[in-house]
Amino acid sequence: MDLIRNGWFSEINNLWPGQAMSIEVEEVLHHERSDYQDVLVFKSKTYGNVLVLDGVIQLTERDEFSYQEMITHLPMFSHPCPKKVLIIGGGDGGVVREALKHECVEQVVQCEIDKMVIDVSKKYLPQIAASYQSPKLYQHVGDGFAFMREHKNEFDVIITDSSDPDGPAEALFEESYYQLMKDALKEGGIISTQGECMWLHLPLIKKMITFNRQLFARAEYAFTTIPTYPSGQIGFMLCSKNPETKFCTPARSITEAEADAMGLKYYSSDVHQAAFVLPRFVKKELSS
Repeated sequence: MDLIRNGWFSEINNLWPGQAMSIEVEEVLHHERSDYQDVLVFKSKTYGNVLVLDGVIQLTERDEFSYQEMITHLPMFSHPCPKKVLIIGGGDGGVVREALKHECVEQVVQCEIDKMVIDVSKKYLPQIAASYQSPKLYQHVGDGFAFMREHKNEFDVIITDSSDPDGPAEALFEESYYQLMKDALKEGGIISTQGECMWLHLPLIKKMITFNRQLFARAEYAFTTIPTYPSGQIGFMLCSKNPETKFCTPARSITEAEADAMGLKYYSSDVHQAAFVLPRFVKKELSS
């Protein structure tokens, strides 16, 4: 198996040249090519089960909550009352799990093009795919672009849980895709997307923040730390149609007891505010 050598998986990719995350493999649980991508799940020595798509780590059981909670709760708590949520991608089920923790949510719609990702996640990542049986979930296996073109002005929050901008996923980082999401939002709606790493992709982040500040009333970049993503950091693009949105201040705050009741491990109202405090080199680049 080319992805695993001498008992180690190494994430070698041109998107992060000269570096690679390596995880020691205990057992390969699933390896198959779907209609869209190479799908690998393995049990690691120290990070639990690991999902890899086209050679790129999507999540590990040990640290997935950092990404899943932040890409979901940053937009959800920035909205005063999100009732209908659209998730593009996220076939592992983590964003679905987190979105459904909000009692105000009446329906979550998920568009995932690759059914194999859903199926292997249910089998090998059951704690992450735990909410796939919820009656509030409507799952559409198909193209998110086509779905949004047919569903204008419907959603309070749209979350795009995408892979990196390589191959077909590159289109998810273009202005035309953000326009599509904007059109699918209700008035006052908010989007959150995987926004790449400040240490590796700052020119792309600047490009996205620039066109989104023209498209939306508000657009900001936030970030989280996560050990198994390149350079240990990943960001999020947050955009709102409501000029009154202040992303750095949650529209709905939660207490520690409420965070415990929601089963949150990373997100809190304090962490929400801190996520928008950027290092000087990033702040200067994105404001220039």
